[in-house]
Amino acid sequence: MGAYRIKSFAKINLALNVTGKSSLLHKIESIFSFVELHDVIFVKKINELNHRVSFFGKFSRNINKNNTVEKLLKILEQDGILKNEKFQIKIKKNIPQKAGLGGGSMNAASILNFFIKKKIIKVSQKKIIKISRLIGSDVILGINLKNGILTSNNVIKNFSNCPKFYTLLVKPNFGCSTKKIYLGVNNFTRSRFNNPKKSMFNKKYLSTQTNALEKVALLKYPKLKKVKFFLEKLKNPFFVRMTGSGSVIAAYYLSKKDCDVAKVQFKRKFENYWCNASKTL
Repeated sequence: MGAYRIKSFAKINLALNVTGKSSLLHKIESIFSFVELHDVIFVKKINELNHRVSFFGKFSRNINKNNTVEKLLKILEQDGILKNEKFQIKIKKNIPQKAGLGGGSMNAASILNFFIKKKIIKVSQKKIIKISRLIGSDVILGINLKNGILTSNNVIKNFSNCPKFYTLLVKPNFGCSTKKIYLGVNNFTRSRFNNPKKSMFNKKYLSTQTNALEKVALLKYPKLKKVKFFLEKLKNPFFVRMTGSGSVIAAYYLSKKDCDVAKVQFKRKFENYWCNASKTL
C-alpha cells in the first residue's frame, strides 16, 4: 500500500431545528450539504508499533490527542476491526475549528470511508453507525457525501443532483462553544423534516427555514449579529444563516460572480476575519 491523499469536505447546515432533549443530548433535525472547502488527509501504512497522527496547516493549532482521528483508530483496534496494521496519518487543516463546519467529524468519517473502500476493514452498516456515534454526533453525516436530511427520529435520507449554491463562508476571530450554545436553547420547535423531500433543497424552501441555534449565538456573541447584518446587504444573497453552532455565517448565492464580489466587499470591511468563497457539492 502506497501513500494516499484524501479530501475531507466541510459540512454545512442549510437549516437546523432543535426539537427536544433526551437525558444527555438535544434532539435536532437538519438539512445539510457539503462544500468544496476541504482538509487534505495523507494516509500511509507504516511498519511501527503505533499509529502516527499529526496535523499541520493554518487551523492545526491546539488539536489535542483526544481528537476524532485518534478516537476512530482506538475504537477500531479495541473492537478488533483493525488488526496488526499501523498508519501514518497527516492532516492539513484548511477548515477552521469551532466553526460549525464539522471539520474534525468529517476527518474521522473520511478515514473510516477510506478504510472500508480499500478493504482494510470490513464492517456492517450497523457497526458504522455505532462507531460514528462513539466519535461524535456529526460523523455519520459524512459517511455518504451527498446532500442529506437528518430527521428528528435520527434517520438520514440522502439525495443526489440537488440544486447547487455558491457560498461565502465567514468567521470572526473567535469560535463558538457547541456546549454553551446548546445550553442556551430553551425553546424547542416541532419537527418539520420528518418527511424528507428533494424539494427541501430548493432556494424557495430553504429561504423560509432557520437555524434554531443562531438566535442563542447572536445573543452571546454580538459580533456575529454585526457580521450577519453586513452579509445580508452584500449583492443580495437569497439567505444568510449560521451553520451548526457557529461561528461561521454563510451567505448563499446562485451566481459565482455575486459571491466573489461579496467576498471582496466583506474583506474590505472585516480584513482580519477569515472568509472563503466555495460551492456546494
